[in-house]
Amino acid sequence: MNGHETRVLIVEDEPTIARAVADRLTAEGFGVETAGDGPCAVERARAYEPHLIVLDVMLPGFDGLEVCRRVQAERPVPVLMLTARDDETDLLVGLGVGADDYVTKPFSMRELVARIRAVLRRVERPAMDTGDGAVRVGDLEVDQRARRVRRDGREVHLTPTEFDLLACLLRNRGTVLTRAVLLEQVWDWADASGTRVVDSHVKALRRKLGQELIRTVHGVGYSLEAAP
Repeated sequence: MNGHETRVLIVEDEPTIARAVADRLTAEGFGVETAGDGPCAVERARAYEPHLIVLDVMLPGFDGLEVCRRVQAERPVPVLMLTARDDETDLLVGLGVGADDYVTKPFSMRELVARIRAVLRRVERPAMDTGDGAVRVGDLEVDQRARRVRRDGREVHLTPTEFDLLACLLRNRGTVLTRAVLLEQVWDWADASGTRVVDSHVKALRRKLGQELIRTVHGVGYSLEAAP
């Protein structure tokens, strides 16, 4: 995607922030629409069909978490959440309802644009060629071409980032991957400043797939384990 074929919906109730983000994204070549409250955000997402949503957590009407739930139920779309609360519980809830990444306020426009582009790259990334496209580890089945996951025969909805994290661990099963390696391979980050992002997404994956599937190697990183 490039230019105005990439549509971004900005959901932010603070007019100054909304306008600053909209101006910067427009200058970067994105098509931009804005919404200032929860109900408007859901309606605008339905009409505009954005490729990505920049979504504030604190909104009038209903909050960004509810917006994310409703939007994802209608049409899955990558979501980058903005939060002023650097609280792990809030971040995990956001990831659990379908957000792909988050930025904590205050943030720089450069960081925001970089995160948006990274999420879009992950969504556009072609699936790894695995022959028939399906890989099994115990009762976990991952279809990389269709980007679908089943655990014990039950389909599990993962966000694009969650799927890419699982696929990375799956490709390297039996190997402990450091957070820095995961940031590079999944998030396309060249530095290790986002280790909390990795930890939060691992926790979200465990909530959906089971606590025993991903092993923590303290002081090192994570490894995918075969389910018993």
